[in-house]
Order: sequence, then structure tokens, then C-alpha cells
Amino acid sequence: MAKINFGGTEENVVTREEFPLSKAQEVLKDETIAVIGYGVQGPGQSLNLKDNGFNVIVGQRKDSKSWDKAIKDGWEPGKTLFPIEEALERGTIIQYLLSDAGQIAVWPTVKKHLKPGNALYFSHGFGITYKERTNIIPPKDVDVILVAPKGSGTSLRRMFLEGRGLNSSYAIFQDATGRAFERVIALGIGVGSGYLFETTFQKEVYSDLTGERGTLMGAIQGLFAAQYEVLRANGHSPSEAFNETVEELTQSLMPLVAENGMDWMYANCSTTAQRGALDWWKKFRDATLPVFKELYSEVAKGNEAQRAIDANSQKDYREKLEEELKELRESEMWAAGAVVRTLRPENQK
Repeated sequence: MAKINFGGTEENVVTREEFPLSKAQEVLKDETIAVIGYGVQGPGQSLNLKDNGFNVIVGQRKDSKSWDKAIKDGWEPGKTLFPIEEALERGTIIQYLLSDAGQIAVWPTVKKHLKPGNALYFSHGFGITYKERTNIIPPKDVDVILVAPKGSGTSLRRMFLEGRGLNSSYAIFQDATGRAFERVIALGIGVGSGYLFETTFQKEVYSDLTGERGTLMGAIQGLFAAQYEVLRANGHSPSEAFNETVEELTQSLMPLVAENGMDWMYANCSTTAQRGALDWWKKFRDATLPVFKELYSEVAKGNEAQRAIDANSQKDYREKLEEELKELRESEMWAAGAVVRTLRPENQK
């Protein structure tokens, strides 16, 4: 583990150079990794682990859509694909990758199959951090660890196939065996992390919930919608408004920011764009800072977690979700976006 200086603050970071795949394979050579859940993170993590040479099985509810998807991805019933309880019984490392609501529902089943010395692995700190609300309280004789890739399971898998890695955080909540550190790092390398940076379960879930509601999804959609509305109200066409609001950002600018940083982006755009961006960015910061402070406070109090638990546990959750997604999908902005995407050169025959 190395100390890396990030803008004046040192952090603990583990790279693939100091902890290569061969070392990870050696650490986990006698382990059976049971991936429980095949939704958002399950496919990417399990397939990457399998391709990296680890002993992996998948546990999923039989005859479900996810079970069928796992078969299509190459998992074999009775060999590498099992009903959840059988996978739990076979595994020494339980990768608990169900949704937060799913984890709450299945926890009694998981808990009864945990054996002393097992490792219980999460990719989100929700269930443990809010254990008073979720009732996910692990026994004291198992390791409780976390690897949280900073992106979707789809991105994790895609970058792995491209020979790249997606950065992940790691955390240890409980070290029952004395091997929690080497286990969590080996798993982080195995799932395809670029590098691993240290955090805690609480910090992971606080930053994750804030990010999802903030710049990753909630805030960015709000900014998109506001700018698009202003442009349309002032006579700009849907195509022009969408291109100026979303397409140029996602297709042209953000890849450059990812490669070189925002300072480079500012330095390499027109002088007119430079002046405007430098003049206006602090106004947007000052306007949104109170919202972010409120958001973080709601996350820290557990209110956002409770809202998620309450909403996701309702019987008609899926129907309500589809209604809200339909509102987004059928809005003029994203309807225009659907057309714009078909006009990209790579999508034209």
C-alpha cells in the first residue's frame, strides 16, 4: 500500500503494480467466490473474476430473468450457477451484490449460511452503514469487506475487455480472520479495478448517495433540463438546444476533461469560451452549494436511506418507477436526444 498525495492530502492507495493479478490469484487460490445477485454489479464483477482465473459461482433465484441472463453469459446450472441458498453454502467469500432492497429481503437467508472465517463482501456501504434500518448485522466471526467500483457494472466489464481498469474504493468493516486486507485487495484486483483507494463503509455510502443525487445523475439532469428549457423558450430548435446542452458535453468535452482535467479544457477552448466559463462557474457553485449541503445533511441523517427503503419496498415500486422514467424518456429534450443519437456517424448505415 502506497501513500499518494492528492492535492496536498495523502491517501492510502493500492495499485496493480504493487499487488499484481498473480498475487491476487495466490491469495484466493483456495476460496470459492459466490456472487449473489446478477443485476447491476453482478455480471461485470463475476465475469471479470472468472476471466481472471478465480473460482467463481453465481447464486440467483431460479427461473428468473437474471437466471436466464446468467445462462446466456456462460454460467452453467449445477456447475457454476446455483439457486441462492446452494451458492451460499458452497461459497467461502459471499459477494452480496443484490440491490439494497434485495439485500434487506434476503439477509435472513444469507446470515444462516455464513460460516466462521467466511468473508461477506459488499460493493455499497448501505446495508452495513444503516444497519439499524436494514437489520443487516453480520456475525462477529466473518470478515466484512467492500470494493466499490466507481461506475456501473457495465462500465467495469467494458473497460476490462478493453484492457483498462475502473478505479474502486475499498473498506474493511470487520477483520475476523486477520486476512481481511489481503482478501479485499485481491478481490478488488480480480474484479478489474484500476487502482484501489481506502475508505470506510460510511464514507462510501455518504459519497455515493450524494454523488448519485448530485453531479452523477440528479444535479446533471436538473442542469440539462434548465438550460434546455431556457434555450427553447428563446426560440432555439430542439436539435440545437439538445446539441448545445447535452451532445457537445458528453461526446466532445467530457472525454477531454477525463483525459486532461478541466484546467486543460479551459486552456484549449476559444478565448470567448474561456472568459465566459471563468466568469460563470463560481456563480453556479454558489447557487448550488446550499442544495449540496442540504443533500449531504439528509444523507448523513439517514433520511435519504429511509426514503429509498420505504419506496423500494412498496409492491408497486416497479410500476411507479416506470411512470417516472417514462416522464423523462418522453420529455422533449430526451426525445430529441434519441433522434440525435441515431444521426451520429457510427449509427448511420
